Amino acid sequence: TSMVNGITPYPRRTIYLDKIILLQFLTTASTWDWHGDKAKIDLLKPHVDAALAWIDRDGDIDGDGIQEYSTRSVRGYFNQGWKDDGTAIVHADGTLPVLPIATIENQGIVIAAKRAWAKVLEEAYGEKLAAQKLYDQADRLQDLVDEKFYWADQSTYYLGLDGNKRPIESVASNAGQLMYYGAIYPERSEKLIARLFEKDMWSGWGIRTLSSDHPSYNPFSYQWGSVWPHDNVLIAAGMRNYGFDEHAHKIVEATLDAAECFAYHRLPELFSGLERDTRSFPVQYLGANVPQAWAAGAVVQIVSTLLGLEADAKNMIIRLRPSFPTWLKSIKMSRLAIGNEKVNLAVMRSENNGYQYSLESAGPVRVIL
Repeated sequence: TSMVNGITPYPRRTIYLDKIILLQFLTTASTWDWHGDKAKIDLLKPHVDAALAWIDRDGDIDGDGIQEYSTRSVRGYFNQGWKDDGTAIVHADGTLPVLPIATIENQGIVIAAKRAWAKVLEEAYGEKLAAQKLYDQADRLQDLVDEKFYWADQSTYYLGLDGNKRPIESVASNAGQLMYYGAIYPERSEKLIARLFEKDMWSGWGIRTLSSDHPSYNPFSYQWGSVWPHDNVLIAAGMRNYGFDEHAHKIVEATLDAAECFAYHRLPELFSGLERDTRSFPVQYLGANVPQAWAAGAVVQIVSTLLGLEADAKNMIIRLRPSFPTWLKSIKMSRLAIGNEKVNLAVMRSENNGYQYSLESAGPVRVIL
C-alpha cells in the first residue's frame, strides 16, 4: 500500500464505533427476540465475535476501559460517533478536542451492546459464563461512566473526554441517549431529564444537539444546536425505560407536531433548533436527507416506545407496557411478525386510563400486558 507523509491512507475503512456495535450487537439481539431463529444467529455470530474483539482491542485505544475513536487515515473522519461532522464535538470555548475522543453516548452503546449479546448467549447457546463476563464488563463501564463523565454542576454528563482525558464541558443531547442504553444509575435520571428540558436545550420542537448558551450554537447548523428526530426519539424511549412517561410523551408530541409542518408529514434528517412560538415553524436543514432512514425509523420507534413493545419469540410472547399521551386512544398493527407468525394487534386505552388489547393470531402467540 502506498504511503502519504509516512501514513498509510487507508489501512482499513473508516469505522464508526456506534454504527458497527449497533449493527452487530443490538440488531442481532433484536433479531433473536423477534424471530427466535438460532440458524440466523449462527450466521451472524462470527461477525459479532469479531466486533467484540474490535471493541476491546481497537475501541479502547489506551486500555483504560473507555471507548475512544481516533483518525487512522489522512482522509479519515475526525469525529466517528453519530455526530460525525468534523466540528460537532467542541470544548466549552468552541475549540476542537485533541484525539482520541471518548464521546459519552459511545460508552452507553457498548454497555447496551454487551448486555444484549450476553442475553443471546444465555438464551440461544446456554453460554452462561461467557454471558456473565459481558455483563461484568458492561457493569464496569457503567461505573466508569458515572465516575469519569458525570457533570454534577450541570446535572448531566460531559459530552466526552479528549485525548488528554480532559472533560469536554459542553451541554449536548448525547447524554440523553444514555437512558435508552440503560447506561446510567436510576438516581441520576430525574435531574438529567430536567436538564434536557431547560430552555437552552428544549426548543419546543425537540431537544437541541447543543445548548443555545454554548458559544458555538447555531440553530441552522448541522450538529451545533439543530434538532434530530432520531436523537430525540431515542431519548424519549430512554425516558420511558426510567419511568418518566410524561416526559417521553412531550418529545413524541413535539416530533409529530414537527412532522405536520413538512411535505407528506415526512420527517427530515434534521431541522433547525429555533425556539417554538405561535409564529414559528421548524426549518429543514439546507441539504438534509429527505427521506432518511434514521428519521423514518424514528416514527417506528415512537410506536414501539408508546407501546412498550418487546418480544420473546423463543416462547412466542409479546410483552406490552403501554403509555399513551392523552390525545391518543389506540394503536393498531397489522401483520406484526414474531417467529414465523403474523399477528394483528390493537392496544386501546379504556375510560379509566387502563389498557386492553385485542389479538388476531393463527398460531400460539400470547400477549402479556
